[in-house]
Amino acid sequence: MNKKQWYETLFENYGQKYDNECFTQGTIGECDFIEKEISYNKESKIIDIGCGTGRHSIELSKRGYSMTGIDLSESLLEKAREKAKQNGLQIEFLRHDARNLPFENQFDLAIMMCEGGFPLMETDEMNFEILKNVTKSLKSKSKFIFTTLNGLFPLFHSINDFHADGSVEASATYDSKNFDLMTFRDFNITKMVDDNGVEKELDCNERYYMPSEITWLLKTLGFAKIEIFGAKLGAFSREDKLTTEDYEMLVIAKR
Repeated sequence: MNKKQWYETLFENYGQKYDNECFTQGTIGECDFIEKEISYNKESKIIDIGCGTGRHSIELSKRGYSMTGIDLSESLLEKAREKAKQNGLQIEFLRHDARNLPFENQFDLAIMMCEGGFPLMETDEMNFEILKNVTKSLKSKSKFIFTTLNGLFPLFHSINDFHADGSVEASATYDSKNFDLMTFRDFNITKMVDDNGVEKELDCNERYYMPSEITWLLKTLGFAKIEIFGAKLGAFSREDKLTTEDYEMLVIAKR
């Protein structure tokens, strides 16, 4: 049996804690932005990649959109299903690996918020497989909105200082050991306590992307228009030009 990757171990038994993390607190504002981007068209079928506990899927479903949420973590999906049931919502929450999705030409919009899988894979090829599979899942006229790690940020700032400010992790602590300029990967130790009180220490590495790389990757997949902005938690806006101060970037791609 293959050894589990850090991102699989991290999200086991983490549904309760996940919802309390700082980075999950911007859902309402983010959904306001997503709705506006699809002109409030309630006929839109939306797929939420790396949906976690379903916070965006649940909020958009409440607003009348048809939602499908996919994630690799069964414990996060269980929490999502439980929350949907409490809210009386019909949402399909399915366990899939984003590198191998079963959908084809099914969705009007794909969202992938808060590093929903994309920059976490072990190789650039695997990350690209996620983009390819999301694209395959979309209709010929569609949009893809996602956030990912901004490669400009670590060139000008300490990643450790950013995490120490509490801007990203709350219950998890993060210690960057090495940012590799050749690969744009940050190698770090993440410590956290899961919902069962089990302490975990994980060797992680995450890929930061330059805006030009994202543009090129999406162009090769046939997206005609790619726009990149700064991603402010809970306050996405087309007015936010991407800068070196933005830890994440907001990508809007249109087919």
